[in-house]
Amino acid sequence: MTQSFVPPEFTVPVTFEGDGFRLEPLGSEHNELDHAAWMSSIDHIHSTPGFEQSNWPKPMSLDANLADLERHARDFTNRDGFTYSIIDGDEVIGCVYIYPSRTRGHDATVVSWVRESRSDMDITVWRDLSAWLATHWPFTKLDYAPGSNTAQTRS
Repeated sequence: MTQSFVPPEFTVPVTFEGDGFRLEPLGSEHNELDHAAWMSSIDHIHSTPGFEQSNWPKPMSLDANLADLERHARDFTNRDGFTYSIIDGDEVIGCVYIYPSRTRGHDATVVSWVRESRSDMDITVWRDLSAWLATHWPFTKLDYAPGSNTAQTRS
């Protein structure tokens, strides 16, 4: 029997309110807005800590994006990983991914991105999510890259 990513008794949060944004579990209903957010921000995302060496994002069709969102939604339902859309009003401004860590000594790896047009939110999202993860999740050792491509300004 494999160990669960989160304890069976843990209630996975379905929302979070940050400073100027909220989280919702990523799902097919976000497809068009999610696709537009990251397709307009590929270079910015690749410059975001945690994505510098990633092969994603790369251009893909709306249908391919939908399949990706459906996979993330299955992971959420199965408690294998948790992906949230970062939303401001009706706009998807980014995503956060919480998955089991492959790094020895860490129990979860977290990466997040915001669209280039909302890069002012990079540090805010990282700061607020770091606090939320520390207080509302059962992890003891997170691997969460510094949260923006302006991380050197963080104190």
